[in-house]
Amino acid sequence: MKLNLTQTLYALSFALDTVQYEMGGISNHHGKNVAYISYFMGKYLNYDNDKLNDLVGLAILHDNAFTEYVREEYNNGLLKDINDNEIDKLRSGFLKEASHNVLGEENIRLIPFKTDVKNVILYHHETADGSGPLKKKTGEVPEMSEIIHIADMIDIFLDLKNATEEDFNNCIIKIKKLENKLFSSHMINTFINSFTYNEVKILKDIGVIPYLKKNLKSEILDYSDNEIKNICEFFAKIVDYKSSITKNHSLGVADKCYKMAKYYNMSDDKAIRLYFAGAFHDIGKLIINNDILEKPGKLTLEEFEHIKNHAKATELILSKIEGIEDITRWASRHHEKLDGSGYNHNLDHHVLSFEDRLLACIDIYQALTEKRSYKDEFYHDDSIKIMIDMANNNKIDLNIVKDIEKCFSNNKDS
Repeated sequence: MKLNLTQTLYALSFALDTVQYEMGGISNHHGKNVAYISYFMGKYLNYDNDKLNDLVGLAILHDNAFTEYVREEYNNGLLKDINDNEIDKLRSGFLKEASHNVLGEENIRLIPFKTDVKNVILYHHETADGSGPLKKKTGEVPEMSEIIHIADMIDIFLDLKNATEEDFNNCIIKIKKLENKLFSSHMINTFINSFTYNEVKILKDIGVIPYLKKNLKSEILDYSDNEIKNICEFFAKIVDYKSSITKNHSLGVADKCYKMAKYYNMSDDKAIRLYFAGAFHDIGKLIINNDILEKPGKLTLEEFEHIKNHAKATELILSKIEGIEDITRWASRHHEKLDGSGYNHNLDHHVLSFEDRLLACIDIYQALTEKRSYKDEFYHDDSIKIMIDMANNNKIDLNIVKDIEKCFSNNKDS
């Protein structure tokens, strides 16, 4: 499948930053800001285009394990509730814990970067004096790790969107005081020589992603099915870990989309594109508040209207990736209904394609067979009965429901 990976990371950066802000109080532009600072530092160090693209991608994804870290803390009972009173504790623990670096490194290996990025995420919180979580000193970690570390801390020290020149100069003073403690003299000098207040003004005027798109060349490449599945797994984990009740939902939909494509004897390319659509169909849920996603009771009308926004957000996010227009349609239409009563565009059977209908049916089947906060999981036969009732009421495609019944009939006892 052909994909512009860099554009994909740009498109998803907003969603990633949003979930970090909700779950940990981290700046809702954090990943993008770290990528922006890292770009200038890498350029100053004469990184070629491939290495710059990989550095920017790693910077966007440097806290990729954050949702998993928060969710595990919550599930282990260390946090009774993810609320404002726990934010400082959570962020502090996240920075000090080696486990999230290990998990983040494991996750990042799913992304097919073009250059050697081994251990960059693993060591991105190490310090010059060796006091970091894994006790590695300057010279023992990749240079990219040091770049992301200082860029990460600068975005914490400085509100780039609103910083005055005085704020920026004070940040420089603060950074210099950390020489040979948190940061090496080489890395501090690299930052000072590559990133001035002029770059802050550019960020304010243009924005991170528009600037990077204009100044950093990216390309569409042909990835193997396995590489595409790895990319999907990486982002699906971030989506599903945001809410404990939907863990594994996205990959479950993706896997069933792929199996149904094979059932219908679709081409290999169509099958992997449907897999991609299934994995990313709920990417818009990253912007939905967890209080609503995990509410055990019935949603209010206002809450339901809010949660409906995730389909629109999925469409907005994926539409920024060149060359996947068909995937964007399929993924964003998974809540449309044949009678026009769905969302987000109230499309009906005259407009909805076979692929639109297929993904909608698989999403329902996957949700029915999962345990949720408001229900237990249904067995295969019970799920099919519910879906047949929906089809008889002109909500979903009856023929596809019957095919799902046949394709997944071995699920009857699970």
